[in-house]
Amino acid sequence: MSLPNPPAALARPGHAVTGAGMDGPGNQRRVPLTHPVPNTAGAAADDMPLAARSQRAVWHPCTRLRPDAAANEPPLAIARGEGPWLIDAEGRRYFDAISSWWVNLFGHANPAINAALVAQLNTLEHVMLAGCTHAPAVELAERLEALTGGVLGNAFYASDGASAVEIALKMSFHYWRNTGLSAKREFVCLRHGYHGETVGALAVTDVEIFRDAYDPLTRRAHVVMSPDARQAGRGESAADVAKRALAELEALLRERAGQIAALIVEPLVQGAAGMAMYDPSYLEGARALCDRYRVHLIADEIAVGCGRTGTFFAWEQARGGEPVPAHAWPDFLCLSKGITGGYLPLSLVLSRPEIQRAFVADDIARSFLHSHSYTGNPLACRAALATLDLFAADDVLARNRERAQWLADAMAGIAADPRVSHVRQRGMIWAADIDPEATGPDFASRFHLAARERGVLARPIGNTLYVMPPYVFDAALANWLGEQLLGTLQAILPPTEEARHAA
Repeated sequence: MSLPNPPAALARPGHAVTGAGMDGPGNQRRVPLTHPVPNTAGAAADDMPLAARSQRAVWHPCTRLRPDAAANEPPLAIARGEGPWLIDAEGRRYFDAISSWWVNLFGHANPAINAALVAQLNTLEHVMLAGCTHAPAVELAERLEALTGGVLGNAFYASDGASAVEIALKMSFHYWRNTGLSAKREFVCLRHGYHGETVGALAVTDVEIFRDAYDPLTRRAHVVMSPDARQAGRGESAADVAKRALAELEALLRERAGQIAALIVEPLVQGAAGMAMYDPSYLEGARALCDRYRVHLIADEIAVGCGRTGTFFAWEQARGGEPVPAHAWPDFLCLSKGITGGYLPLSLVLSRPEIQRAFVADDIARSFLHSHSYTGNPLACRAALATLDLFAADDVLARNRERAQWLADAMAGIAADPRVSHVRQRGMIWAADIDPEATGPDFASRFHLAARERGVLARPIGNTLYVMPPYVFDAALANWLGEQLLGTLQAILPPTEEARHAA
């Protein structure tokens, strides 16, 4: 199939641009260019490309700054979005294969979410949630509680995933103090787990590149074996790996339960660990151990919630597809990223009713006084409600089962490459590891740039190639995506022996 971008000469204001649209390759779209940006940094800024201005004015996250300025790759300047596509100022289109850092669910500029936000904007943009309330915050909390079968509620709002993790950690610690068990102040996380980059969240993050520079600032957690199925030995299944990991967890809890407040996990998929996937039995086993040793269980569903793994909450798969009874849910559940459809920053923590009851007292020292200025912002909550409406109206979870199969079929060419191993998929997340001996240095960066040339925005994690697209593609577009990613892989890796012989 052809690339989604026309020659640069055709991408002018008012000209139709031919490319792969939301319903598959070949549709025509009208792609206007952005208007000139007012000069706010000197006369020369008018003549500078947006990417160059951004390099000068913006400190970009997760971006290495090299001493040689010429070696710093300029950011991709995006002018607009449409469905699964991002479009730059020259009209070039890029399929958003990673949902803009795992946040976008229903495509960019989604008409339904747009309309909900416009209506809310004309009603109430913000009011503090301390001493006030508003309908979007209340309705969202009620609907999320209903999605857990009424088990988890009392939504506590914040703005980003790391903040939600901090809230859950603080709530757990403070709960034990309020109930007379103040020695329970330690936390447990999984090896290679990631929960954010604020100081508290870093304490339960085991990804060295994010954590080590700030290690002196953190209160380090206990790190136990991950149930990552890639660790399976000869004859072992993913469930066997989960059992080994549970045994290590139990050994720690047996020794330190009196000092441990909570275990935190990313259910089913550890994202920053390279989309490490594991058997759902680990979740049920961890819940049972936390009950036995009286330790809270925090489910960090910031990346894996909102349908990414095939169910709205990943935790719903803890019993292999059987309904999760009330006692088997986690004590805290953190959501962010996709909850607003990728529109606005919002995070929240759901918890069991007994958690909140421990903070009910006349003594203000027993209260949970954590706060954010934009807690429960009405616009963000309204975007989240519109996102839930789309799930309900379009039977998204059922349709995603079909999309997941399209994705698996489209990636079959990559999966068959002899340099690829540990091909895995959980719902709408597909991943595979590329042989490090074949990749050479800076594989992720080289792949990212080469994929952009083919009209795809992809961002491997180390040697792990993954896709996590928005829920707005068909089989033809999935096949196109697979072709472009396979072509990118073949372009940046040395040819295989088979290819050399064929040549």
